[in-house]
Amino acid sequence: MIAGYTGALVAVALAAGVLAAVLGLAGRRPSDASLAGAAITELLLIAQLVIAIIAPAAGNRPSGSIVEFYAYLISALIIPPAAIAWALVERTRWATVVVGVACLAIAVMAVRMQIIWTVQHA
Repeated sequence: MIAGYTGALVAVALAAGVLAAVLGLAGRRPSDASLAGAAITELLLIAQLVIAIIAPAAGNRPSGSIVEFYAYLISALIIPPAAIAWALVERTRWATVVVGVACLAIAVMAVRMQIIWTVQHA
């Protein structure tokens, strides 16, 4: 089962990804809605970074590899700004599809980070 915060992150990333991908495949250029979904996903990832820094000090240590967890987290933090920047520069329907795929990738990465933190043993 996905924890509350990670569940919210996955839900937002999935919703933003599906919205942007559908709009892009329908021929729409990047809209405020598709870019805002990716931006909200990025804000949730920044909050996840803060939580990941504070949680071990509170005694909540990851059960899996901390290096693998932070590799996923840092990669996830890079993807949305890159996709948004490219969409703003390119302004084509394919840029919207890229934003959607980026958000869907973030959803998968968030689930993997949750697995590393809670159930995977190093």
